[in-house]
Amino acid sequence: MLVNPLSYLTAARQEGWAVGGFNVYNLESARAVIAAATNLRAPVMVQTSEGAVKHAGFGNIASIVRRLAEEAPVPVALHMDHGKSIEVARAAVEAGYTSVMIDTSRLPLEENIAATREIVEYAHARDVQVEAEIGQLAGIEDVGEEEAEATFTVPEEAVRFVNETGADSLTITIGTSHGAFKFKGEPRLDFGRLGTIADLIENPIVLHGASAVRSEDVAFAERYGARLPKATGIPQEFIQRAISLGVAKINTDSDLRLAALGRMRQVLTERPDIFNLYELMGEVEDAIRSSVEARIRLFGSEAKAA
Repeated sequence: MLVNPLSYLTAARQEGWAVGGFNVYNLESARAVIAAATNLRAPVMVQTSEGAVKHAGFGNIASIVRRLAEEAPVPVALHMDHGKSIEVARAAVEAGYTSVMIDTSRLPLEENIAATREIVEYAHARDVQVEAEIGQLAGIEDVGEEEAEATFTVPEEAVRFVNETGADSLTITIGTSHGAFKFKGEPRLDFGRLGTIADLIENPIVLHGASAVRSEDVAFAERYGARLPKATGIPQEFIQRAISLGVAKINTDSDLRLAALGRMRQVLTERPDIFNLYELMGEVEDAIRSSVEARIRLFGSEAKAA
C-alpha cells in the first residue's frame, strides 16, 4: 500500500528501530526493494535522487513505484531524496510522492528555514511528509576534524529549525558522508552530538550516508573486475548505536549499487553466452533484494508493518 510514512517514522523513533530508505532508479531496483519489504513484512521508503529523476523522469519513476506500492501488502512510501530546491520538492509532490526531502542545508540558517517552511506548508496541505536537513555531510576522516565539525548539526539550531519550519523528520550530520569512500582512516561518528539532539527534539531523526560497504562485498566485486580501493562504510555496530540513540530512518544507496554491480560483473564473467537482458537484470534485482533484506534486519524493522 502507498502511504505517508510519518506514522511509521514516529513509531520507529518511539520504539527503537528504524525505517529503511532505499534509493532506486528503475523498475528492477524498485521491485527489489518492495519485494524485500514484503518478504520481511517491513514498512519501507523507496527513494529517488535528483540524478535518478533526471535519468528516468519524474512521471515515469513515480508511476512505477506507485503502481508497485499500491499492489504491495506492506506500507511503501515514495520519497524524494535531497530535493535541492523548492521547485524540485514541489514537482515531487505534484508527481505523486508521499514524502519529500527539501535540502537547502547549504544555505545560511535563516534561508534554510524559510525554504523549508514554504515546502512544509505546501506538502502538508497535500498529506505529504517532509524531511529536511540542517548541517552538511562531511566525514571527520575525510576533511579533517575541525573542518568536519564546522559542518555538523548544532543541537540548539536543530531545535530552532524544527520549531520554526514544522518539518516532520530531520536529517542531521554527525560524521557520515555519501558514496562508497566514507572514511580515510578509522570510522568515527559524533554519537555525543546525536544523543544531545535526540534529547532536545522528538522528531524522527534521519541518518544519511549510512551504507555499510562491507569488505566482503567489495572483495566480491573486485574479484570480477571492479576497482574500489579503500572503499569503506559505516560499521554495523555504529548503525545499531545510532538507532538506540534516536535515529528512526536510515538511508542506503551505495550498498545496493555494490550488490548490483558485483552480481552483474559475476554473471557477465561466468556466463559469456548470456543474451537475454531480462535474465541479467533479474540477477541484479535478486542481488539488490538480498542486500535490502539484510539492511531491514539490521534496522529492526522486520515485522513492523501494520
